[in-house]
Amino acid sequence: MTSKQRAYLKGLAMKIDPIYQVGKSSLTPEITKGLDEALEARELIKINVLKNCLDDPGEIAQIIAERTHSEVVQVIGKKIVLYRESKEKKKIELPIEKKKK
Repeated sequence: MTSKQRAYLKGLAMKIDPIYQVGKSSLTPEITKGLDEALEARELIKINVLKNCLDDPGEIAQIIAERTHSEVVQVIGKKIVLYRESKEKKKIELPIEKKKK
């Protein structure tokens, strides 16, 4: 993902609310499955890491990205933004990097 595409996704993410919360039990298989389904349906999701979760949000983001085959757009404080292109319901058109001549 290019920096231009990442910036575009960050802009889109500012307008959406977190749809998942990671709490004390951290990442369970059920949460991972739910995140996978949410990424397929929405492509861009925001996750809130609660204060009672002892794991680092950056590490959680990397683990989720590996398990769901998605990309971490950003981690700010306790908020994680993930992106994965949908196979069935493509909604987001990423800007294409223009080659310099």
